[in-house]
Amino acid sequence: MSRTASTVRPFTLGGVALAGAAGVIATWLVTYVGYFVVSMLNPSNILPNLGPTAAIGLVLGVALAQMGPALQKQKGLAVGIGLVAGVVWLGLTMAFGVALPLTFLVTTLAMFAIAGLSIRSVFLGVDVAHLRKDYVEAVVFRLVRGILLCAVTLVVALPFFFMLSLSFKTRAEYLGDPTNLSVNLIQPIPELFSGFIEVLVRFNFGVYIFNSTAIALLTVVITVTTGILGAYAVTRLRFPGRRFLSKAILLIYMFPAIVLVIPLYSVFTQLGLRDTRHGLLIVYSAMTIPVALYMLRSYFQTLPADLEEAGLIDGCSRAQVIWRITIPLSGPAIASVGLYVFMIAWNEFLFAFMFLDTPAIFTLSRGMMVLDDMEVPRQLLMAGATIITIPIMVLFFRFQRYLVGGLTAGSVKG
Repeated sequence: MSRTASTVRPFTLGGVALAGAAGVIATWLVTYVGYFVVSMLNPSNILPNLGPTAAIGLVLGVALAQMGPALQKQKGLAVGIGLVAGVVWLGLTMAFGVALPLTFLVTTLAMFAIAGLSIRSVFLGVDVAHLRKDYVEAVVFRLVRGILLCAVTLVVALPFFFMLSLSFKTRAEYLGDPTNLSVNLIQPIPELFSGFIEVLVRFNFGVYIFNSTAIALLTVVITVTTGILGAYAVTRLRFPGRRFLSKAILLIYMFPAIVLVIPLYSVFTQLGLRDTRHGLLIVYSAMTIPVALYMLRSYFQTLPADLEEAGLIDGCSRAQVIWRITIPLSGPAIASVGLYVFMIAWNEFLFAFMFLDTPAIFTLSRGMMVLDDMEVPRQLLMAGATIITIPIMVLFFRFQRYLVGGLTAGSVKG
């Protein structure tokens, strides 16, 4: 009798209240976000009923929380309980005479499965039968983190998704229902990509892509080369004014770009550098060299000087030490600086807008102004924006570990 009784998990009032509240919040959040996204992708705009969703969420939260820390680790069990809750929710909804399209039926099951996993992660390691203050804090923190994560994701992803969806639509489709973000992917390829083809051919965006790529890559080469040499000199060589130069590296960033653009416009006009790629390259290099120096200097300070001294003793010159020892050891920092500089040069608009007048040398950001016209359909503007955004997003997600590692390199020493 005692062994059987010990396996029964007691229901405490505080544990049930915490589990129920967390289940309701998590279920509301997941289902409403899921239905909101699916509603934008379909002509039908449907949101889940508040009452049944709260009731099912309460039961789901209590059931998953009462499993205990041992069973909470099983993802399959949480998914199964979530699917059962989804079936019950659909049964209650249809019992009230509400007919849901097939897309929303599938979405409901998927959302409740995700809700089950979410509630499981909220109560992972939490024993509601023996509730403690740290357990309550952990549950509240995880719920708040999930809410903020969903909110930030929607704020960041929706504008980009709207831009991408609109770039694949015709003008008639956009004007017919601007809130419908669904895209007909089964139409012929020329029709699906008609906006991109028109932007690349009619508005010469192919030339703009070449100009932006060439200027950005040359800026990276100049900035990284100068940054490596300058950062090495500041950290390893002894010369008058070294400390002042080291602290004044970022002095240029005290002045907003709008303050510098007018004097530079006047000077570049007199020197014949305005409306040229060379002038833009000089400006971009001047903008990015200080931050490259600062980032690489911080990283070089963490490198052991003994390795370089050993190379000098073995007969290497300073240039050989930098090439064979310093640069290989600084790969992550150099990669992050290169990516950061490329992103700045690719996206820069103010100086390109002020300095460039000839369409043949426009960069992508400057070329976007050609599409900002009332006579140009909005889907072409979105197609141009997508062309600018996609390369940077691919580079960022592919090399983000280098960017994060390089930005934090040198922050801790010893």
